[in-house]
Amino acid sequence: MKLDKGTVCIKTAGKEAGEKAVVLERPDETFAVIIGPRIKKRKCNISHLIPTGETIEVTKNITQKDLAEKLK
Repeated sequence: MKLDKGTVCIKTAGKEAGEKAVVLERPDETFAVIIGPRIKKRKCNISHLIPTGETIEVTKNITQKDLAEKLK
């Protein structure tokens, strides 16, 4: 499954493992910029993300609070 903008994922590595995140952009083939209700906006290796099959509408300047509302 592709990791396009708005794809909801589960993070599998690091201190945020198990948390939901959404892809904001894909700067290259290896990385994605993600944000989640408990994950600050950051660059993440795509091998550490599992897509859930769900997508939501996001913008580059979405906040963690707004995202938490959309993921409920």
